[in-house]
This record gives sequence, C-alpha cells and structure tokens, in this order.
Amino acid sequence: MNVVIISSVWVEPQSSAAGSRMLQLMDVFLSKNWNITYASTASPSEYAIDLTEKGIDTTSVALNDTSFDAFVKELNPDLVLFDRFMVEEQFGWRVAQQCPDALRILDTEDLHCLRKARHQAVKENRVFKESDLLSDVAKREIASIYRCDLTLMISEYEMELLQTFFKVPERLLHYLPFLLPPVLGDFIPFEERNHFICIGNFLHAPNWDATLQLKQIIWPEIRKAIPDAQLHVYGAYASEKVLQLHNPKEGFYVKRRAEDAKEVISKAKVLLAPLRFGAGLKGKFIDAMQCGTPNVTTQVGAEAMQGDFTWGGYVKDDVYAFAKAATALYTNENLWQVAQDHGRILVNNRFQRVDFEDGFYDVITKCKNTLTTHRQDNFTGQMLLHHTLQSTKFMSKWIEEKNKAK
Repeated sequence: MNVVIISSVWVEPQSSAAGSRMLQLMDVFLSKNWNITYASTASPSEYAIDLTEKGIDTTSVALNDTSFDAFVKELNPDLVLFDRFMVEEQFGWRVAQQCPDALRILDTEDLHCLRKARHQAVKENRVFKESDLLSDVAKREIASIYRCDLTLMISEYEMELLQTFFKVPERLLHYLPFLLPPVLGDFIPFEERNHFICIGNFLHAPNWDATLQLKQIIWPEIRKAIPDAQLHVYGAYASEKVLQLHNPKEGFYVKRRAEDAKEVISKAKVLLAPLRFGAGLKGKFIDAMQCGTPNVTTQVGAEAMQGDFTWGGYVKDDVYAFAKAATALYTNENLWQVAQDHGRILVNNRFQRVDFEDGFYDVITKCKNTLTTHRQDNFTGQMLLHHTLQSTKFMSKWIEEKNKAK
C-alpha cells in the first residue's frame, strides 16, 4: 500500500508520547513494506527525527491551498492517516474529493473533548461529570470520527465512552494502544539510583498543572519526611513560568528537556505525576515501567493502563496520600522492588506489539476490501462529509483567495 500521513507537527519522540506513538504506527506500516509519505503543516523542528533514514518520504503542505489537491492526487494513496481530528477537518474533504477510494483513518492520540472537559472542571474546582463532554469540541471531534472510515483509539476507557455516551458504532473504532517490545528486567538497582523525577512536555497543560501540584503541596510534604530529597523536573518547551519554579534550596530542580528521557528515568528512584486531568495513555508511565522505575500517579494518570494487573507503584488522588506513598517507595527497597515487578508485568501483558499488529493489519484489509459497503453502513458519516464538503470547502477557498490578495 501507499500511505500518506498528514500531521500538524513533526515527529518528536523525545518530546511527547504522541511522537513515540506515531513512530510505532509507521513501524507497523514499514514492516508490511508499505510506502509512507509524511506530510506536515508545521515548520521544520530541530528536535524532529529524520524520517528519511527509515525510508519515509517527508514533505511540507500548506493549509487552505489547492497545492495539496495536486499533491495527494498525484500520490494516489491507498490509505491516508490523519494525526488528530483538527487535521482531518482541514484535509479530510480534500482527500475524499481527490482520492475517493483511499481508506481514511483518524488517529485521535487521545480524546480531546474528554481532556478539555476535565480541564474545565479543574479550573472551576469541581468534580468532572459526563455532561461536561457536550461541548463544541466534542461535536467537531465526533463528527470527524464519523467522517473517517476507521478511528484508532489508544484507550479502552475512551472506546467505551464513545460507544455508550456518544453512541458511535463499534465498527468505526479500533483499539490500538502503545505497541512495545518485551521488558526484560535488566534494571539499575535500587541502591544505585537517586532522586525523584517528574517529566513531561510543558506544551501539554496537564503536565504544567501537575508540576504546580508538586511544587505547592506535594513536594513540601515529601521534604518533611526526607529533608535531603531532590526532585528533578524535566520537560520539553519549558517556558519562563516553569523555569521560575527552580529552587535548589527546596530540592526542586527544573532541568528543561531531557536529551534521553529513558536514561534519566532509569537513574531516578521514583517518578511522580499527580495528573488532575488528561486523556489517553501516558507515555511517561510506560517509560518508567520499561526502565524499572516505580511511580505514583492519580486515577486519571493510570486510566485505561493497568487493566486487571497491579499498578507499578501507587495510584492516589489525595495529595497527602500521594506524598506518603511517594515517601514509602523511595525509602523502602522491598516496596520499591515489588512495584518494579508489577510495572514490568503490566507492560508485558498489556502493550506488546505482537498482540496487536496482526489485528490492526486485518481491520485495515477488511475495511479496504469492503469500503463501499462499509461507507454505505455509515450514512451519518456520509451526511457529515457532504456538509463538510460544502461548508469547509468554501471557507477554505475564501481563505485561499484572501491570502492571494495580500
């Protein structure tokens, strides 16, 4: 197959879990000897990996520009993957018009309407409720899911939410979590590790909020129990407000981007992530469990990750219970070792590429071979695509003409 991936970013696996996720998808395509073209609307990034080394063609594409029509028509892809629903909004109608036989797949990364609804509840200092999901973002995101032939979901919880709350047909969704190799267990031992660690892209609002939770409430409690403890905070795209939290006297060290996230995680003793909102699966916990580093997080942080297995550390929503659990892991080698073992078992039973690769290939093949019937059975999607072709198309053309007039 010829595959076109359209994204608003370049692939930065050291900056975010989304970058790692995209690499995993491309590796599956490459394992089938499929040809991949990665097209981005973003400016080149100094932290992006060189996809051409993997044999992937890369190109820049413009928003609201007919040059994309000629580009995608010439490539004539069998499959087009949209990286998040906002990209599908911009380019989905163009792909449908120029390449009607191409299979259109949406990778949500996480359910944006869920993350934003939870964020709003935190801002208003109240408990999240499902009715918060009924937002304009949800209308856009669910419409995008219907317009596509298949949507990849990384979270079982979000799969269920789409089917039970939004009534999205199961045939339009496919569960595809992180696709990982086995964790063998060759870890740096307890006595050779030092410090707590917190890590995450600071362009992602949940990570900034979690860092503030640590700074203002949780870390002072940990320092009372372990006066010489240090917390090393790593994160890509740290702004001045993040850097101002740096305070060695408090043992609170802001260290910006980690050149190798797994290296710094593997040398730390405990990872902390008091996430109060968010969605999807959190790459920091996968990295921690792959490195044998126990962690403490919240129910939102651990959501859809552990299944029937024990968490590789502790899950605590109360900030004081969180601090107590972190202190216990840091000071008790037996507890720490048990948590490490649980993390390895969890990853090896929940996120092995070998368990999901064939199923992913089969659903793509089935959709491709029954595309006409598949689309006929999704009349809602065809209706939404029709109106998108009318409204988005002419708005885009208006913007294009406006840009020409400048």
